[in-house]
Amino acid sequence: MAERNTVTEANSPDNAPPQPLLDDEQLDRLDDFLDSEQVGEDALDLISAHGFLVALAVAPSEQPTEQWLEELFQGEPNYHDAAEREEIIQLLTLLRDNTMAVLEQGGLPELPFELTLDGLPAEETPIGDWCAGFMEGVFSDESAWFQEDEEAAATLLLPFMLLSGLFDDEPDMAEMASDQANQEALVAQLPELVLDLYLHYRVPPETPKPKPRKKTPAKGKKRK
Repeated sequence: MAERNTVTEANSPDNAPPQPLLDDEQLDRLDDFLDSEQVGEDALDLISAHGFLVALAVAPSEQPTEQWLEELFQGEPNYHDAAEREEIIQLLTLLRDNTMAVLEQGGLPELPFELTLDGLPAEETPIGDWCAGFMEGVFSDESAWFQEDEEAAATLLLPFMLLSGLFDDEPDMAEMASDQANQEALVAQLPELVLDLYLHYRVPPETPKPKPRKKTPAKGKKRK
């Protein structure tokens, strides 16, 4: 499995380091299961599933569990028993829920890879796989992501689309993908970009607090 990411505190808001969404033992358990013959060839691997579940945590609407499980596994895994099924679903759900908890506090999620491309095309790295998984989460309920403000959504999702490598056949994307320095900059900002999306979709703009109504003296009573 890819080495977990460690980011310097300077890269995070208020100098707080990114927070892990699952511990190493939990991630290893999911990695072993998703890499086993118990799941189909089209199922997401750990890195892609991580991106997929982070997208679900950010998404403007919540999908039923059975729906996103079908998307993630592309079918029903061959669980050994009901206990294993419950264990795996709990771990996947916990990853999503922990992402929401971290982002709700304004924190940054720790991603399961180093935040650098090392000169490689994004699609040849775990970063590309993670972003492709993230976009799978977007595609699973695409209308919800774009219905309110399509232009803002497209702008916020552009880095994930670019790094996923899924859109390289589009001329504009291919041109941007050729700018290695720009891609490196986007990779370094991925945790912050996830938080930006969460704030856009999940945190409503502040509304002015209602002013207290002036009390009027009751009839028949005089003010002191």
